[in-house]
Amino acid sequence: DPDVPLVVPEINAHAARVRPRGVVASPGCTTLALIMAVGALHAEFGLTELVVTAQQAAGGAGAGRAGVETLRAQLGLVAGGGELGTRPGDVRRAVGDGTGPFPGPLALNVLPWSGTAGADGASSEEERIRDETRKILGRPALRISATCLRVPVVAGHSVSVHARFERPVEVGRAHEVLATAPGVVLFDDPAAGGFPTPADVAGTDPAWVGRVRRSMDDERALDLFVCADNLRKGGALNALQIAETVVAATAESVFVGSVNDL
Repeated sequence: DPDVPLVVPEINAHAARVRPRGVVASPGCTTLALIMAVGALHAEFGLTELVVTAQQAAGGAGAGRAGVETLRAQLGLVAGGGELGTRPGDVRRAVGDGTGPFPGPLALNVLPWSGTAGADGASSEEERIRDETRKILGRPALRISATCLRVPVVAGHSVSVHARFERPVEVGRAHEVLATAPGVVLFDDPAAGGFPTPADVAGTDPAWVGRVRRSMDDERALDLFVCADNLRKGGALNALQIAETVVAATAESVFVGSVNDL
Protein backbone atom coordinates (compact mmCIF):
# COMPACT_ATOMS: atom_id res chain seq x y z
CA ASP A 1 0.00 0.00 0.00
CA PRO A 2 1.67 3.28 -1.08
CA ASP A 3 0.03 5.05 1.87
CA VAL A 4 1.60 2.73 4.47
CA PRO A 5 5.31 3.24 5.13
CA LEU A 6 7.45 0.11 5.44
CA VAL A 7 10.06 0.92 8.05
CA VAL A 8 13.40 -0.41 9.27
CA PRO A 9 14.53 2.33 11.67
CA GLU A 10 18.25 1.83 11.00
CA ILE A 11 17.64 2.29 7.26
CA ASN A 12 14.64 4.56 6.66
CA ALA A 13 13.36 5.93 9.97
CA HIS A 14 12.24 9.10 8.16
CA ALA A 15 9.53 7.09 6.37
CA ALA A 16 7.61 6.69 9.64
CA ARG A 17 6.97 10.45 9.83
CA VAL A 18 4.35 10.44 7.07
CA ARG A 19 1.44 8.11 7.88
CA PRO A 20 -1.60 8.97 5.69
CA ARG A 21 -3.55 6.01 7.06
CA GLY A 22 -2.12 6.16 10.57
CA VAL A 23 -0.37 2.82 10.04
CA VAL A 24 3.30 1.85 9.89
CA ALA A 25 4.25 -1.62 8.62
CA SER A 26 7.22 -3.83 9.48
CA PRO A 27 8.74 -6.03 6.76
CA GLY A 28 9.07 -9.79 6.84
CA CYS A 29 11.78 -11.49 8.85
CA THR A 30 13.84 -12.55 5.82
CA THR A 31 13.84 -9.04 4.39
CA LEU A 32 14.93 -7.71 7.78
CA ALA A 33 17.92 -10.05 7.92
CA LEU A 34 18.94 -9.03 4.42
CA ILE A 35 18.25 -5.31 4.50
CA MET A 36 20.41 -4.50 7.52
CA ALA A 37 23.61 -5.28 5.59
CA VAL A 38 22.42 -4.44 2.09
CA GLY A 39 20.95 -1.10 3.16
CA ALA A 40 24.24 0.00 4.70
CA LEU A 41 26.19 -1.02 1.60
CA HIS A 42 23.64 0.66 -0.68
CA ALA A 43 24.08 3.97 1.15
CA GLU A 44 27.82 3.83 0.45
CA PHE A 45 28.09 2.25 -3.00
CA GLY A 46 24.67 2.52 -4.68
CA LEU A 47 22.97 -0.82 -5.26
CA THR A 48 22.02 -1.74 -8.83
CA GLU A 49 21.18 -5.44 -8.64
CA LEU A 50 20.58 -8.09 -6.00
CA VAL A 51 20.56 -11.89 -6.22
CA VAL A 52 19.75 -13.67 -2.96
CA THR A 53 19.13 -17.18 -1.71
CA ALA A 54 17.32 -17.24 1.63
CA GLN A 55 17.64 -20.23 3.93
CA GLN A 56 14.60 -19.90 6.16
CA ALA A 57 14.28 -21.56 9.56
CA ALA A 58 11.42 -23.83 10.56
CA GLY A 59 10.33 -21.17 13.05
CA GLY A 60 9.27 -18.95 10.16
CA ALA A 61 6.56 -21.38 9.01
CA GLY A 62 3.15 -22.30 10.38
CA ALA A 63 2.97 -19.27 12.70
CA GLY A 64 6.30 -20.32 14.21
CA ARG A 65 5.35 -22.92 16.78
CA ALA A 66 3.86 -25.38 14.29
CA GLY A 67 6.98 -25.29 12.15
CA VAL A 68 9.32 -25.85 15.08
CA GLU A 69 7.20 -28.64 16.56
CA THR A 70 7.02 -30.38 13.18
CA LEU A 71 10.80 -30.21 12.72
CA ARG A 72 11.46 -31.57 16.21
CA ALA A 73 9.01 -34.42 15.68
CA GLN A 74 10.64 -35.30 12.38
CA LEU A 75 14.11 -35.23 13.93
CA GLY A 76 12.89 -37.71 16.52
CA LEU A 77 11.64 -40.03 13.79
CA VAL A 78 14.91 -40.00 11.83
CA ALA A 79 17.40 -39.84 14.71
CA GLY A 80 17.96 -43.60 14.91
CA GLY A 81 18.11 -44.25 11.18
CA GLY A 82 21.82 -44.42 10.46
CA GLU A 83 21.24 -45.03 6.75
CA LEU A 84 18.41 -42.56 6.26
CA GLY A 85 19.05 -39.99 3.57
CA THR A 86 20.99 -42.35 1.33
CA ARG A 87 18.15 -43.83 -0.73
CA PRO A 88 15.38 -42.20 -2.75
CA GLY A 89 12.37 -41.39 -0.60
CA ASP A 90 13.62 -43.05 2.59
CA VAL A 91 13.32 -39.89 4.70
CA ARG A 92 9.84 -39.20 3.33
CA ARG A 93 8.73 -42.72 4.26
CA ALA A 94 10.20 -42.38 7.77
CA VAL A 95 8.39 -39.10 8.37
CA GLY A 96 5.13 -40.24 6.82
CA ASP A 97 2.31 -37.74 7.08
CA GLY A 98 4.06 -35.62 9.70
CA THR A 99 5.05 -32.79 7.38
CA GLY A 100 2.93 -30.15 9.14
CA PRO A 101 3.18 -26.74 7.43
CA PHE A 102 5.92 -27.95 5.06
CA PRO A 103 5.43 -29.38 1.55
CA GLY A 104 7.69 -32.34 2.39
CA PRO A 105 10.05 -33.66 5.06
CA LEU A 106 12.35 -30.99 6.50
CA ALA A 107 14.58 -33.17 8.70
CA LEU A 108 17.74 -34.26 6.81
CA ASN A 109 16.44 -32.22 3.89
CA VAL A 110 16.16 -28.83 2.19
CA LEU A 111 12.87 -27.66 0.66
CA PRO A 112 13.15 -25.27 -2.31
CA TRP A 113 9.77 -23.68 -1.61
CA SER A 114 8.39 -21.27 0.94
CA GLY A 115 5.08 -19.46 0.91
CA THR A 116 2.30 -19.74 -1.65
CA ALA A 117 2.32 -19.66 -5.44
CA GLY A 118 3.02 -16.26 -6.95
CA ALA A 119 3.50 -15.03 -10.51
CA ASP A 120 5.72 -16.72 -13.11
CA GLY A 121 6.76 -19.58 -10.85
CA ALA A 122 7.92 -17.42 -7.95
CA SER A 123 6.65 -17.97 -4.40
CA SER A 124 4.96 -15.34 -2.28
CA GLU A 125 8.03 -15.24 -0.01
CA GLU A 126 10.31 -14.52 -2.97
CA GLU A 127 8.02 -11.77 -4.25
CA ARG A 128 7.88 -10.32 -0.76
CA ILE A 129 11.66 -10.02 -0.50
CA ARG A 130 11.74 -8.18 -3.83
CA ASP A 131 8.83 -5.85 -3.11
CA GLU A 132 9.84 -5.02 0.46
CA THR A 133 13.49 -4.40 -0.39
CA ARG A 134 12.51 -2.06 -3.21
CA LYS A 135 10.15 -0.09 -0.99
CA ILE A 136 12.52 0.24 1.98
CA LEU A 137 15.39 1.44 -0.21
CA GLY A 138 13.13 3.66 -2.31
CA ARG A 139 14.22 1.88 -5.51
CA PRO A 140 11.01 0.65 -7.22
CA ALA A 141 12.86 -0.61 -10.30
CA LEU A 142 15.76 -2.33 -8.52
CA ARG A 143 16.59 -5.66 -10.18
CA ILE A 144 16.15 -8.43 -7.58
CA SER A 145 16.17 -12.19 -7.93
CA ALA A 146 15.26 -14.22 -4.84
CA THR A 147 15.07 -17.93 -4.09
CA CYS A 148 13.70 -19.15 -0.75
CA LEU A 149 14.65 -22.46 0.81
CA ARG A 150 13.29 -23.97 4.01
CA VAL A 151 16.13 -25.59 6.00
CA PRO A 152 16.17 -27.77 9.16
CA VAL A 153 17.05 -24.93 11.53
CA VAL A 154 14.89 -24.02 14.53
CA ALA A 155 15.53 -20.26 14.65
CA GLY A 156 17.50 -17.89 12.48
CA HIS A 157 17.20 -17.02 8.80
CA SER A 158 20.31 -16.92 6.63
CA VAL A 159 20.74 -15.18 3.28
CA SER A 160 23.44 -15.70 0.67
CA VAL A 161 23.79 -12.36 -1.12
CA HIS A 162 25.24 -11.28 -4.45
CA ALA A 163 25.01 -7.49 -4.62
CA ARG A 164 26.11 -5.36 -7.58
CA PHE A 165 26.85 -1.65 -7.21
CA GLU A 166 27.29 1.47 -9.30
CA ARG A 167 31.09 1.44 -9.06
CA PRO A 168 33.93 -0.92 -8.13
CA VAL A 169 33.96 -1.92 -4.46
CA GLU A 170 36.80 -2.88 -2.15
CA VAL A 171 36.32 -5.45 0.58
CA GLY A 172 38.22 -3.29 3.07
CA ARG A 173 35.82 -0.39 2.63
CA ALA A 174 32.83 -2.75 2.74
CA HIS A 175 34.15 -4.09 6.05
CA GLU A 176 34.35 -0.54 7.41
CA VAL A 177 30.77 0.19 6.36
CA LEU A 178 29.39 -3.00 7.85
CA ALA A 179 31.43 -2.74 11.07
CA THR A 180 29.94 0.69 11.80
CA ALA A 181 26.39 0.06 10.58
CA PRO A 182 23.77 0.14 13.37
CA GLY A 183 22.22 -3.23 14.08
CA VAL A 184 24.96 -5.13 12.23
CA VAL A 185 27.80 -7.28 13.58
CA LEU A 186 30.66 -8.07 11.21
CA PHE A 187 32.14 -11.53 11.89
CA ASP A 188 34.38 -12.32 8.98
CA ASP A 189 37.46 -14.48 9.44
CA PRO A 190 36.61 -17.66 7.55
CA ALA A 191 40.15 -19.05 7.54
CA ALA A 192 39.89 -19.27 11.34
CA GLY A 193 36.29 -20.50 11.29
CA GLY A 194 34.95 -17.01 11.90
CA PHE A 195 31.59 -16.63 10.17
CA PRO A 196 27.98 -16.44 11.37
CA THR A 197 25.66 -19.42 11.45
CA PRO A 198 22.01 -19.49 12.52
CA ALA A 199 22.79 -21.81 15.44
CA ASP A 200 25.29 -19.28 16.78
CA VAL A 201 23.21 -16.11 16.37
CA ALA A 202 19.87 -17.46 17.65
CA GLY A 203 18.65 -15.37 20.57
CA THR A 204 20.59 -12.24 19.56
CA ASP A 205 19.29 -8.97 18.13
CA PRO A 206 21.71 -7.93 15.33
CA ALA A 207 22.14 -9.10 11.79
CA TRP A 208 25.46 -10.93 11.60
CA VAL A 209 27.52 -10.66 8.41
CA GLY A 210 30.44 -12.73 7.17
CA ARG A 211 32.06 -14.25 4.07
CA VAL A 212 32.34 -10.74 2.60
CA ARG A 213 34.30 -10.97 -0.65
CA ARG A 214 34.45 -9.35 -4.04
CA SER A 215 32.75 -11.39 -6.74
CA MET A 216 35.31 -13.44 -8.64
CA ASP A 217 34.16 -12.13 -12.01
CA ASP A 218 32.83 -8.65 -11.26
CA GLU A 219 34.72 -5.80 -9.56
CA ARG A 220 31.43 -4.01 -8.90
CA ALA A 221 29.87 -6.90 -6.96
CA LEU A 222 30.18 -8.31 -3.46
CA ASP A 223 29.18 -11.74 -2.19
CA LEU A 224 28.31 -12.12 1.50
CA PHE A 225 26.40 -14.19 4.02
CA VAL A 226 23.91 -12.78 6.55
CA CYS A 227 22.22 -14.42 9.57
CA ALA A 228 19.60 -13.02 11.93
CA ASP A 229 17.18 -14.43 14.48
CA ASN A 230 13.79 -14.28 12.79
CA LEU A 231 12.01 -13.87 16.14
CA ARG A 232 14.18 -10.99 17.41
CA LYS A 233 15.09 -8.39 14.80
CA GLY A 234 12.95 -10.33 12.36
CA GLY A 235 9.81 -9.77 14.41
CA ALA A 236 9.50 -8.24 17.85
CA LEU A 237 12.52 -5.91 17.93
CA ASN A 238 11.80 -4.08 14.68
CA ALA A 239 8.19 -3.47 15.73
CA LEU A 240 9.41 -2.05 19.04
CA GLN A 241 11.93 0.18 17.26
CA ILE A 242 9.22 1.48 14.94
CA ALA A 243 7.08 2.39 17.95
CA GLU A 244 10.01 4.22 19.53
CA THR A 245 10.64 6.06 16.25
CA VAL A 246 7.01 7.18 15.98
CA VAL A 247 6.91 8.30 19.63
CA ALA A 248 10.15 10.26 19.22
CA ALA A 249 8.89 11.94 16.03
CA THR A 250 5.59 12.84 17.69
CA ALA A 251 7.33 14.28 20.74
CA GLU A 252 9.63 16.34 18.50
CA SER A 253 6.65 17.66 16.55
CA VAL A 254 4.85 18.66 19.75
CA PHE A 255 7.98 20.38 21.09
CA VAL A 256 8.60 22.33 17.88
CA GLY A 257 4.95 23.34 17.72
CA SER A 258 5.05 24.57 21.31
CA VAL A 259 8.14 26.67 20.62
CA ASN A 260 6.57 28.21 17.52
CA ASP A 261 3.48 29.13 19.50
CA LEU A 262 5.49 31.20 21.98
